[in-house]
Amino acid sequence: MLAARAAALPQPRQERLQDAGLAVALAAVNIVSVLPFRSQLHPLWLALVLVAGQAVPLAWRRAHPVGAGLIVGAARVVYDRIGFGFAPFPLGPAIAFYTIIDRCGPAWRRISWLLIAAGVAVSQTSPGHSEPYDAIFQAFIFFSVWVAGTLSRARRTTLREAESRADRAEAEVDEQAARAAAVERIRIARELHDVVAHHVSLMAVQAEAAASLLPGRPQQARRSVDVIGDTARQALTELRRLLGVLRGPADGLATAPAVSLSDIGAVLDQVREAGLPVDLEVTGAPYPLAPSIDLTAYRIVQEALTNTLRHTAAARANVTLSYEPGYVTVGVTDRGPRLASPRSAGGTGLGLAGIAERVASCGGSLTVGPTADDGFAVAARLPAL
Repeated sequence: MLAARAAALPQPRQERLQDAGLAVALAAVNIVSVLPFRSQLHPLWLALVLVAGQAVPLAWRRAHPVGAGLIVGAARVVYDRIGFGFAPFPLGPAIAFYTIIDRCGPAWRRISWLLIAAGVAVSQTSPGHSEPYDAIFQAFIFFSVWVAGTLSRARRTTLREAESRADRAEAEVDEQAARAAAVERIRIARELHDVVAHHVSLMAVQAEAAASLLPGRPQQARRSVDVIGDTARQALTELRRLLGVLRGPADGLATAPAVSLSDIGAVLDQVREAGLPVDLEVTGAPYPLAPSIDLTAYRIVQEALTNTLRHTAAARANVTLSYEPGYVTVGVTDRGPRLASPRSAGGTGLGLAGIAERVASCGGSLTVGPTADDGFAVAARLPAL
């Protein structure tokens, strides 16, 4: 029960209690060890004070290792110089020396060695210390304590370094997770932008067409309304797919497969329905692309055609897919003047920026700019794998 309570205490307070217990216990041992010889110790009270002084300061050994060591050592030297004899085993000075070696810097460690050597020399020249083995015994004790203190300090340093490495590793893992989350957020935001911008632009163009056809040409206006409905349903399907990624598999939400260049015909048909003729030219033999490259190429075509619908009065657009060993080149070119204001409201201006981010994330290269015939061209060269 007491051990459990001690373990629950804060570390500094727990250490103080441990040191206080050690000091009281050692002081009691020292006093008991000299009491059988009390008839030969004069004055007895001074002898008891000095043997207690070799232990009581250890209660502050970790808080003030140098001060505690000096008091303990001085009490031992004075006891020996007075010539009381029957000195207790030097556990107090040994523990104080160990604490200095374990807790203090190089300068105090060297000074403590000098003080220990001087203290042992003074004690050995005092009355009652004529046996040479006594000096050897003292030297052995303090050398062993020095080794123990050095090993303890090295172990604590190793533990601190290991904890520091663990903290750095944990911080690095957190940073990598944060970077990965940021990249994922950007990817999802880019997907949402491409899906919403493309389909909303198509619906806006068709809504304008329907408004211009009513009331004189109701059949053509109805066709535009049907296109708006189909486009809205396609947008909802893709949004459900993206939301399924965000929700995770635990929700059991059925999602549509990711789009790819094999579905590009649907995008071209939508744009044609919106009134912009589009030609598709494929050079080279098509081959399977990495999923991320396939999606990127699809989104580049989709976003470039969306920009053409929103920002130009182009009479025609041309899409080219060029397959070569290790690379695929995607190009979208339109011919026609740019509009002063976009056809559909709510644009964020992130279209070309999104294309640039997609291309950079794949390690490809991007070229954008006006053409000689008052048009605009987007060309991206992407690694196939």
